[in-house]
Amino acid sequence: MTLFKGNLFHPDLNAPLYQQIYTHLRTAILSGELKGGTKLPSTRALADELGVSRNTILNAYRQLTAEGYLESSEGSGTFVARVLPDLLLTPQNHDTPQNHIEPSQSIFSDHAKSQMELSRTFVSLPITRTLRLLLPDAPALDAFPYKLWSQLVIKQARYMSEKNYGYQDAAGYRPLREAIAAHVTVSRQVHCTPEQIVIVSGSQGALDLTSRMLLNAGDPVWLEDPGYFGARGAFIGAKAHIVPVPIDREGLIVEEGIARAPKARLAYLTPSHQYPLGVTMSLARRLAILDWAKRADAYLLEDDYDSEYRFAARPLAALQGLDDAGRVIYIGTFSKVLFPSLRIGYLILPSPLVDSFLTVRRHLDMHAPVLEQAALADFIAEGHFARHLRRMRILYAERRATLLKAVSELPLEMDAPEAGLRCIGWLPDGMDDRAVTRKAAEHGLGILPVSGFCMEPLARKGVLIGYGGYKTLEIKDGVRRLKAVLQSM
Repeated sequence: MTLFKGNLFHPDLNAPLYQQIYTHLRTAILSGELKGGTKLPSTRALADELGVSRNTILNAYRQLTAEGYLESSEGSGTFVARVLPDLLLTPQNHDTPQNHIEPSQSIFSDHAKSQMELSRTFVSLPITRTLRLLLPDAPALDAFPYKLWSQLVIKQARYMSEKNYGYQDAAGYRPLREAIAAHVTVSRQVHCTPEQIVIVSGSQGALDLTSRMLLNAGDPVWLEDPGYFGARGAFIGAKAHIVPVPIDREGLIVEEGIARAPKARLAYLTPSHQYPLGVTMSLARRLAILDWAKRADAYLLEDDYDSEYRFAARPLAALQGLDDAGRVIYIGTFSKVLFPSLRIGYLILPSPLVDSFLTVRRHLDMHAPVLEQAALADFIAEGHFARHLRRMRILYAERRATLLKAVSELPLEMDAPEAGLRCIGWLPDGMDDRAVTRKAAEHGLGILPVSGFCMEPLARKGVLIGYGGYKTLEIKDGVRRLKAVLQSM
């Protein structure tokens, strides 16, 4: 049986391969081209026919089965369902069924439309890693101590006090705040007490809360350029006036920020490991921006998202530790150092801001879930966190070395910071990084374009290549795919 005629895969589509196969089969079933009861080829046979991995076919078949288009019989094979989902047999009148009408953009707020437009500037990638190799900043989920973590969660669920099932302190679980204060004081040279810490839903929760608290519509905000799109999205949501400030080898160019917006209300920066270029802000620049913030009555939002992973030497001290005027708001997160779905981050606030932040926070989500906070507090207090960081530094250094060796024959100029979970591959002149990432997505790669993080044009085009979340064979496989992409272009 020949299910596919002509060229099935369309390079201009952002959809992954399994989604394109799913769409083709679903259309054939609904049109009657594939009749009810028709036996489909095995996943292995169809994978060989199309020249894709068997997992790609498995994913397409599984989705069609889950939606009722296919039926699977053990030992017999996979068949087109004789009775299709009722909803999809109803004649399609796009003017009447409300759930099929694309909503008018006019119903959304202006800042919502701006945030949606920001999302469209990136190559569309699925959240799952199963089909995306070399995705930047993916942590090593294969090396996380799941058994230990589950034991801590079970212990807390079993023995947690009844008082922890009611509404909680908006600042977060006290033992976790104490554990975080002890950790950052030693490892990051941050000066704080547990009372200055507010537990939030990841770094994005910290950005959202800070934007709500400090920004009015039209307020100027410095943003590193290129810079973190999540921060840009939060500032768009606050209707702030975003002022792009360029980056060089010493980090954010403070003099340029002052020239463009001397009275900015807030400056967002990643001084320990700039996102996405990976440079470290020099001491002279750190002192200069602290001096500006003091004189301008501005706040500095320091995002310290993965500073623990520095391979060449001890992680650099945080900017907050140099602040003697209460101008730095520090953001930390466990997404990169543990696992992203944990969604626990924290703010360390200057003491005068704490009560006001907590008052507004109670109107948002009250507080973060307690069970995971309690398990994380134990994870840190019992020494598991520090041991995990030590193991991960060694593992990530090895994976970084594997990537650099594998890409040595590619026509890329590699920029490999001694920290983090990604490298930058600068492309040859004339090659477009967005086109490369679109083509790479068709080959199961999750690399990202540097230009997608820019507000102003960058002189060079490059791609972010991740290594942290991938084993040796996966990294080598990803580089082979990237080589094929670059050769084809």
